[in-house]
Amino acid sequence: MAKSAKKVEKELSLETVLWNCRVALRGAGTIETNRDAVIGLAFLKFCGDKFEKCRAKIIEENGNIPAFVENDAFYRSENVFYLPEGVDEKEVNGKIEKTEWSTRWNWIVANASSNDIAVKLDRAMAEIEKRNPPLKGALPQKFYATLGVSKETLKNLIDNINQIDEKRFNEQDLIGRVYEYFLQSYAAASSKDDGEFYTPACIVNLIAELIEPFDGVVYDPCCGSGGMFVQSMKFVERHNGNRNKISVVGQESNKKTWQLAKMNLAIRGIAHDLGKENASTFTNDQHKAKDKKINYIMANPPFNLKNWRGANDLIDDSRWAKYGFVPRASNANYAWIFHIMSKLDVNNGIAGFLLANGALGDMDDVQYREQVVKSDAIEAIIVLPRDMFYTTDISVTLWILNNNKKACELNGRKLRDRQGEILFVDLRTWDENVAEYKLEKGSKKKTILTDAQIQRIKEIYNNWQDADTTKYQDIPELCKSAKITDIKAPDYSLAPSNYIEFIDHDLEIDYEKEMTRIQSEMKEVMEREQKSQTMLKNAFKGIGYDID
Repeated sequence: MAKSAKKVEKELSLETVLWNCRVALRGAGTIETNRDAVIGLAFLKFCGDKFEKCRAKIIEENGNIPAFVENDAFYRSENVFYLPEGVDEKEVNGKIEKTEWSTRWNWIVANASSNDIAVKLDRAMAEIEKRNPPLKGALPQKFYATLGVSKETLKNLIDNINQIDEKRFNEQDLIGRVYEYFLQSYAAASSKDDGEFYTPACIVNLIAELIEPFDGVVYDPCCGSGGMFVQSMKFVERHNGNRNKISVVGQESNKKTWQLAKMNLAIRGIAHDLGKENASTFTNDQHKAKDKKINYIMANPPFNLKNWRGANDLIDDSRWAKYGFVPRASNANYAWIFHIMSKLDVNNGIAGFLLANGALGDMDDVQYREQVVKSDAIEAIIVLPRDMFYTTDISVTLWILNNNKKACELNGRKLRDRQGEILFVDLRTWDENVAEYKLEKGSKKKTILTDAQIQRIKEIYNNWQDADTTKYQDIPELCKSAKITDIKAPDYSLAPSNYIEFIDHDLEIDYEKEMTRIQSEMKEVMEREQKSQTMLKNAFKGIGYDID
């Protein structure tokens, strides 16, 4: 029996462990609170693992001396959070009672069965945040005690989280894999209102591959759970760059999601500035400094955001006042565009962001669209396949803005002068690859872009930019290089279908051959029908009825 149990333990997959974590909270609360409960414990687990590894290294190098082992600076130098512990003392009936507390994962596991485990978890979150200034405002406070679950449920969850370790699952980026799983799976189960914190990883990967954020400041004005920043770092690592040359700056209006982003970045060791607090980018810009040079912007703003300002708010805002209008309050699509344009470095800034397809041709946005077109900042408009997002099945557009479309050398490539041109790409037919996400009840299928497809899009884009003009050619039903002069009034439409050549496949039909085939099939149908009627008449005659 022992051998059998050992075999089951050995074969336990990471996906099974992660699924069990979600199941442990099934029916306990909302999708959002369950997500925060799981990710919060995963944060404590990974912080604990990093701390213990760093602690062992300090002891090996300096001995088990408190001045070293309990010195925050030794941990910070290794990009590890210091995890405090201590003893509370209080007088009860003239006697001093002592109560141990700790923020370290091993201690939490050892005390998982205690009646006040929820209080212990909340204490751990508070003490870690207090001792580590970069985590200020990031961790959930007084959360587990108000979660409304039993101590048995919390112990079950802790035991499942405890199984996620490097010894069992030898993965290069175990932290990233776990965080990505929980963010993705809870997004897939979310409603439209609470599922906007996560952008599918393949889309973020595509944006990073196109704008190539190798060094400088990466900014996201609506950063959600921080996925754009994570993929920026992964892009740099994939291409053997130096992640220390990238700094990330962002903002998020939803407090829970802002905390999620700070945890997501902190546990991965990504330095960041997400502002002093969660706040609206439009009404409380946390990064107004005029001397802040933004090299890259990656963003997935809420689609067709309504009531983003009051009727008389932001009328004279510098982000759009120079154009002589203020974007309409009923839809924030162009407010996001003008905000992004105002932030980009005027000489070399590059942005990749997503918007609902309505922004391409909505007649209510004509005056805004005209200004964006005439600015000649648009480099590419790429319509993505339908049903890629977890909370909507619509197709959306990836916009690439570039403030330097002149001939230049970029990342080892010689680029031609693309001023006055826009690349249009239509990927709506690229819907053959589907991923299935397991939910508590059933599953959900979503379209994904494969690595090969992402590289194909990148190849089209890079070939279009290339100084060697023989590398690119328009492809019917896929891509077209258009002149800005082709984008005219009255609507200044940016819909790729207006510029990409679409083949009339009806013209490929051999009509004479098709008519012969149809006539032959109709003749067979009529013969079968006639035979059937004859058989029916004979049957009625056989029982004494004549139906002629």
